[in-house]
Amino acid sequence: MKLGKKADTINWLAFFISDAKLLDDGNPRDFIKFSTKTIGREYFTSIDKVENNGLDIYGQFHSDTWGDFRTYFKFYLNKDDKIYRLEIGQANY
Repeated sequence: MKLGKKADTINWLAFFISDAKLLDDGNPRDFIKFSTKTIGREYFTSIDKVENNGLDIYGQFHSDTWGDFRTYFKFYLNKDDKIYRLEIGQANY
C-alpha cells in the first residue's frame, strides 16, 4: 500500500536532524523545501552502485522538472545515526 506524498515526507524527515544541510551540485539549498517538494514525486528509477556502507547511492533518477539523469545522494551521519548533511548532484560514472 502506498502511503502517499505527505507520509513519505514525514518518514523521510524522521531520518534527519532538524537543521540538516543540503548541497545540490555543491550549492546550498533549503533542505525542508527540497524535502516537501520532491519526496514522493522525484525518485531513483534504478540504483547503479552503492558505496561507503550504503551512505553513497548512485543511479538513474527521474524528475518531472529536470527529466531523467544520473545522480548521486551522499548521506552524512552524526554520532546518533541521524543524517546531518545530504549532498546530491549529477553523477559522472
